[in-house]
Amino acid sequence: MDLNEYRSHGYAMVDYIANYLETIRSRRVFPDVKPGYLRPLLPDSAPEEGENFSDIFQDFERVIMPGITHWQSPQMHAYFPALNSPASLLGDMLADGLCNIGFTWASSPACTELEIVVMDWLAKAIGLPEIFLHSSPGRGGGVIQTTASESTLISLLAARTQMFQLYKEKYEHIDEVELNTRLVAYTSDQAHSSVEKAGLIGLVKMRYIESDKDLSMRGDKLMDAVLRDREKGLVPFFVCATLGTTGGCAFDNLKEIGLVCEKENMWLHVDAAYAGSAFVCPEFRHWLEGVEYADSFAFNPSKWLMIHFDCTAMWVRNSERLHRTFNVDPLYLKHENTGLAVDFTHWQIPLSKRFRALKLWMVLRNYGIKGLQKHIRHGIKLAKLFETLVRDDDRFEIPAQRHLGLVVFRIKGENELTETLLKKINTSGKLHCVPSSLKGKYVIRFTVTSPRTTFQDIQNDWTFIQLMCSQILNESPSGRRPLSIAEIKRRNPSFGTSLLLSNSPMTPKVMNGSFVAIFEAGDALKVGKWRYPVRARSASVF
Repeated sequence: MDLNEYRSHGYAMVDYIANYLETIRSRRVFPDVKPGYLRPLLPDSAPEEGENFSDIFQDFERVIMPGITHWQSPQMHAYFPALNSPASLLGDMLADGLCNIGFTWASSPACTELEIVVMDWLAKAIGLPEIFLHSSPGRGGGVIQTTASESTLISLLAARTQMFQLYKEKYEHIDEVELNTRLVAYTSDQAHSSVEKAGLIGLVKMRYIESDKDLSMRGDKLMDAVLRDREKGLVPFFVCATLGTTGGCAFDNLKEIGLVCEKENMWLHVDAAYAGSAFVCPEFRHWLEGVEYADSFAFNPSKWLMIHFDCTAMWVRNSERLHRTFNVDPLYLKHENTGLAVDFTHWQIPLSKRFRALKLWMVLRNYGIKGLQKHIRHGIKLAKLFETLVRDDDRFEIPAQRHLGLVVFRIKGENELTETLLKKINTSGKLHCVPSSLKGKYVIRFTVTSPRTTFQDIQNDWTFIQLMCSQILNESPSGRRPLSIAEIKRRNPSFGTSLLLSNSPMTPKVMNGSFVAIFEAGDALKVGKWRYPVRARSASVF
């Protein structure tokens, strides 16, 4: 493919992506494929001769798209958001075209310097203390990592190196291997699995602190665990606090935990992967109280700030602690400004990095802080609506307080009922959710993800969930006892006959339009013990 062909196919690709996003509602959100579906559709080996790009792209739609989970769909409610935006996509297009490999300042000065600037912009936008800014008098600053999981691992490894250094200063002949076996890290029993993985990679013990009734890790529980471990001769060194847990979007008590870490000389890392984006709105920054005690802080703009994966923002109060952990000094990495300029290769596990700052810069400028605030607040309003709909149905319960854009809900009763409901929801392909377990209760996580989601989408999704629940429980879709016309008139005197459906001489019936469902041809509607085939796709509004 020469550059003229690239232009032609590039224009077509932009059109395809724009059309895909515009029409994404028409696609089944969760694919109807089985493991191994792709191999029979493709040759056993790569072609000997090059192929025309048009033919390649036709195969993309034929074999790739059927196996895609559509994360940008308004009906995508699983996990946390993973959003994109035109500005972000265009930023990465430029970055990919430039193909900078940003391991040192000299390898591409703009790559490093733009990252420094936008990380300070972002820190100010979410209200982080000045100590985390590159422009502050201290040694703090921000760096773009690939994932929040990687940020947790980097922090744990840096904390381990710091503890090794402290013990070497006290005990000249300390055995680092023996000391490593005594190190203990702490996190909540609600923390993300990546914290456990960081402990496995770092070969340190991980202690899980029981959360309180609000699913929050508290300082007193942490202190009790630390004191017990010190009595056993163990060495507490690292704590990972979570702001916005994966299971229920709970918030650890950062101030209480920070005071314990300060007293016990432990590294405090704050994982705000999802919730961090919401801190662009001042009304949510109360959860940041105590962040001044943190040694490192990370969140994912790639979740909720319209910047597509991968892009994790991480800040440290003292970058020298990262240098001591990850610094290597081969001659080929030296340049005339070594020691004067920031070399991000010493702030991360990989040698190199992509020019991720470009898409972050473009989104921050294109949306502005006010535009991002509007986006976050809209998503939270939609989550509040869904919460209200769930609470209005007596068959369901919300076992954990809703925070931000995540609602967890379940059918009252045994866990198997909710598990069955989730299987029916996901098998349908019409919307997609995932489960979680909160204090032994099986729950369904419902997150508002797509910026294209509307209030009507939420109402439609809830109507579909109610219908699935009714099939399980063999009940009325509303989950409520039927009301007589007299009772309706008593509750709402303005209720008029224009809302009645009459088929004289039968008794008038009330049609609740929120429960009207659309069925595909060939589907069967079950009412009681009877099944009625649906002859054509139709919907009626009365």
